[in-house]
Amino acid sequence: MRPMTLSATVVASVLAASLSASAQSAFTVGGVTAQPGTIASGEVQVPARGTDPGTVIPFSILNGARPGPVLTLVAGTHGAEYPPILALQRLRASIDPKDLAGTIVMVHTANMPAFLGRAIYYTPGDHKNLNRVFPGRADGTISERIAFAITHEFIERTQYLLDLHCGDANESLRPYLYWTTNAAPPLVESIRQLAAAFGMDHVILDNGRPTDPAASVYLENTAITRGKPALTIESGGMGQTDEESIARIERGVAGVLKHLKMRTVGPDPVEHIVFLGHNQVITSQHTGIFYPLIEKGTTVAEGTLIGRVTDFHGKTVEEVRAPFAGEILYVIGTPPTSKGEPLGFIAAPAKPEEFPKK
Repeated sequence: MRPMTLSATVVASVLAASLSASAQSAFTVGGVTAQPGTIASGEVQVPARGTDPGTVIPFSILNGARPGPVLTLVAGTHGAEYPPILALQRLRASIDPKDLAGTIVMVHTANMPAFLGRAIYYTPGDHKNLNRVFPGRADGTISERIAFAITHEFIERTQYLLDLHCGDANESLRPYLYWTTNAAPPLVESIRQLAAAFGMDHVILDNGRPTDPAASVYLENTAITRGKPALTIESGGMGQTDEESIARIERGVAGVLKHLKMRTVGPDPVEHIVFLGHNQVITSQHTGIFYPLIEKGTTVAEGTLIGRVTDFHGKTVEEVRAPFAGEILYVIGTPPTSKGEPLGFIAAPAKPEEFPKK
C-alpha cells in the first residue's frame, strides 16, 4: 500500500504544480492591482513641475480569469477625439473578466489637459502634440511627461497595443488604420494580422516610422520599437460622438480579442482590404479661412481643386489642389486655418513594391 500512497502523492504534487503554473496572476499598473477575474481602476499621476500642476491618466485593468496576452487600449491621445474615449467606457462595462483570457489595460484619457481644454492637436500648457514626443522625458514639458508615464507604466507592461484615434474636432475623416511596414521583420506579419482582425477595409502601408526606441515619436511606434505589435486606428471626427464611429471601435476590439484568443466570440478578420501606399498631409500656405470643396472618401485626380483659403476680407489667397491621384481620407471641415496646419490627407493605392517583402 505504501508505494501506491507515494505514487498518489507524487501525482497530486505534479497536478498541483501544473495548475499553479497555468493559473492567471494578479496584474498591477500604477500601484493598482487587479486579481484574476476582476476589474480594478486607478490613475497614474504625472507629477507637477515648476508652475505646471501636472495631471492624471485614468485607467482600468480587466484581468481575465485565465492566462493569456496583455492588450493595452489607449484613447484620448488627442483630447478632442471622442469616439475612442466613449468606446472604452462601453467596452469596460460590457467585457466580463471572468470570460477573458489574459489582461486588457484601458487608458481612458491619455491627454487629460487636452480633453478638459477641448483642445485640437496640441496640449494646453506646452502647445506640443502628444503623439509627436514619445517616449517622452521625466523632466520635460507636460506632454513629454505624459508620454514618459505612458511609456513606462503602460507600454512596457503590455504585449500588444492599439492607439485609438479619430479625426480631430476639425477633421472630417473616413475610417482607416496604419500598418507599420518598416517594423522589425518578425513584427510586420503580426501587425498585419492585427490590422485584419480589427476589421477596417482601408489600411495605410506606413514605411516611414522611426526605428530608434529612444526617438520613437509616436505612441504606437513606441510599442513597435520595443518589440510589441501595435496599430493606430482612426474612426470618427469633427468632435462628434456618433454611434457608427463608436461601434466600429467596439467591433474592432472584439475582433482583436478573438484573434489573440482572449475571447472566443467576435467578428472574423476582414477579407477585402484597400491597401494605400504613398500618402501626404496637405498643409496650408496661409493663415485665413478654409472653404473645402471635396468630401472625405472622394477619389480625385492629380490637380483636383480640394478647397480654397481666403484672407479675412474674403480674397482668395490659395487654391488647394491634390498633389497626386488618390483618395481623400480626411479634409478640414471648419473654417479656421493657420499656415503650416493640415487641410486634408490623401493616399494613393499601394503599389507592389510598397508592400513588405516576405
